Amino acid sequence: MVGSAISQKARNQGYEVSGKSSKELDFTNKSLTFDELKNERPDVLIISAAKVGGIGANFKYPVDFLSINLQIQANLLEAANLFGIERVLFLGSSCIYPKFASQPIQESALLTGALEPTNEPYALAKIAGLKLVQAYRKQYLRSWISAMPTNLYGPKDNFDQESAHVLPALVKRFDSAKRNGHSSVTIWGDGSPLREFLYVEDLADACLVLIEKYDDVSPVNIGSGEEISIKDLARAIAKVIGFDGQIRYDTSRPNGTPRKFLDSSLMSNLGWSPSINLESGLKLTYEWFQANEMNESSQ
Repeated sequence: MVGSAISQKARNQGYEVSGKSSKELDFTNKSLTFDELKNERPDVLIISAAKVGGIGANFKYPVDFLSINLQIQANLLEAANLFGIERVLFLGSSCIYPKFASQPIQESALLTGALEPTNEPYALAKIAGLKLVQAYRKQYLRSWISAMPTNLYGPKDNFDQESAHVLPALVKRFDSAKRNGHSSVTIWGDGSPLREFLYVEDLADACLVLIEKYDDVSPVNIGSGEEISIKDLARAIAKVIGFDGQIRYDTSRPNGTPRKFLDSSLMSNLGWSPSINLESGLKLTYEWFQANEMNESSQ
């Protein structure tokens, strides 16, 4: 999802773009990763490849989320340094911040408290990637930077119920309930956690702004400036899809971090702001889902 959006946005702005997704190239394979960057020799490398998933997947596969992401990051950054790529943008995640960080979360909150246990392996891997970028800046004087996006969504998202993040998982769940005539949909937790969501095309815009304008050791938050409870998110998705049944809450399931709202002042100071609000983004996402995931959703 992220790589596709950035690639399209960059092409629209006149950049020559190349690269492969994780499905096309195994970035945990050091030899294949090195060969790819040796052959391409890009002027800019944006690292969006990662093993990602929601609370359930993180809980079930902690080794995968920690080990695979560490391998991907280490291989790409080592290859980028070896082949002299001067501009690298590493994309982390807002889950790197402490569970009970002061809101809105500033970049300086990193490593000031305990992480949310439900996504700790992924968060630790992303923190390691951010620190590795800073280490390359210091030791090899590279103009490499890191950005921490909030929760992302949009076309080409992962809608698989076992591994999806909350927003695409709810899109598929409500769509399936409507198609199959179900009277209710059950979601994890009590619906109280607050989340911030950013449409993936807005992230792509932010990444290009950072490549052109930013060069500092501090990571940069990228958020929408809007937050919503999971309960209200579910209602908004149900409205877009046209599901008018009951929404139930499974309080035996974890809520995750109670609130995660980023301070995106650094991005604002660079002249960037999001252009697609959540209501519009949900409609665009569901339109893409209907056009591309219809057969799978009806199973």
